[in-house]
Amino acid sequence: MNKQSDNELLVMFRNNDTKHYAFNLLVRKYQERLYWHVRKIVISHDDADDVIQNTFIKVWNALESFREDSQLYTWLYRIATNEALTFLKKKRTKFLLPLVDVEQTLSRTLESDPFFDGDETQLKLQKAILKLPEKQRIVFNMKYFEEMKYEEISEILGTSIGALKASYHHAVKKIEKFLEED
Repeated sequence: MNKQSDNELLVMFRNNDTKHYAFNLLVRKYQERLYWHVRKIVISHDDADDVIQNTFIKVWNALESFREDSQLYTWLYRIATNEALTFLKKKRTKFLLPLVDVEQTLSRTLESDPFFDGDETQLKLQKAILKLPEKQRIVFNMKYFEEMKYEEISEILGTSIGALKASYHHAVKKIEKFLEED
């Protein structure tokens, strides 16, 4: 796959002769991971594609001024997460939907999604995750599915490690409760 380190990609990006090539490599390196991260937030394949496209447009426009205060991939995740949350907020506002209706809409989207190939247990887990508040859902997905460290999640979400651990703990308890009820 992509053998260049993030630092090498940044150096290449800052060189006008290799800028476009470096960006294409960066997209190839992170597109799938970011897609699945966003997909767990917005659920719909088409919506996730739109959010990822917007994410990479923002990355293209901001990469020149990336200060390297954080790791490149956590910076990319932060942009993708913010884009996904902004997308959901616009969707709620556009349709004047309360949070509960958005959760039900996402749940119905998941059930009818031709790209979802999980079994009944997986569907049940995904529905339980959708019942979580947005922040807990994102923290749970990053920790459980993407196996990120709390330090990385903290960098992406701008939240303390202690608060993230609490969010994850509450999310796990709520999911367990939901799964026991059914």
